[in-house]
Amino acid sequence: MKANRTFLCLFALVAVSASSAHAAQTEDLRYSWRVKGGVRFLAGLMFPTSGLGSLKTTFGDNEPISSELLITAPNGKSGGFYVYESQMDGAAKTLTTHTGYSWGKRARNERTSFDYDKGLARMHRETTEDTAYRVKKLPSAEMRDMLSAIYYLRQHASEIKKPITTSIYTDGKEYPVIFRPIESRAFVIEKQKVNATGFEIVDAPGGKKWAGGVKVWLSEDARRVPVRIEIQQSIAAVQLDLQTIASGGFALASR
Repeated sequence: MKANRTFLCLFALVAVSASSAHAAQTEDLRYSWRVKGGVRFLAGLMFPTSGLGSLKTTFGDNEPISSELLITAPNGKSGGFYVYESQMDGAAKTLTTHTGYSWGKRARNERTSFDYDKGLARMHRETTEDTAYRVKKLPSAEMRDMLSAIYYLRQHASEIKKPITTSIYTDGKEYPVIFRPIESRAFVIEKQKVNATGFEIVDAPGGKKWAGGVKVWLSEDARRVPVRIEIQQSIAAVQLDLQTIASGGFALASR
């Protein structure tokens, strides 16, 4: 009987250890943000022009990688927010993507799931005015949205030495874009100097015109933490600057 109890205790200990080894880990990066450019005054008439941000990425063995970029008013989500969410595989291929916002009386949520086996994209959109659902053929065998594109850059930062032509999915459409390196910069984060390598995602010549753009500066250590992110929309640009790493900060290049 004593031997059985000892065996059960050892089995329980091994089970707990195995569970811990496979537990999900979350990287939680905290930012401040501001609207850039000449539209800052006009934007201030409709929604905040600065506030708080966070980029949370959750990793788990044999589970999709989840990433969420949340941009809120200075008083938090209750004052208005914009959110990007993405689920992706280990190669940064998007499985599902979600964007949403709530500013004043206006709100929108749009979620797309990619069925690669059937070659279909399933989209569901809700706004303050209506709801729509549609299915269309996948334009590419491998889709990336803004967050999975940033994750891809983090994974391959040391390898990208020249422009890469690819595509990005946003607002229900696919656009041809270019990933390319830009200038490196030094930032001060929590009173420490951090050297960072820059990349940008821009519209590719020919094909459907993308009015957006993304710039990101990644720390030059193995973690490749985004210390600055600039998101260009058709009428405004938002700049997010890292303030602190609340948790995590993993070496993505080795994943």
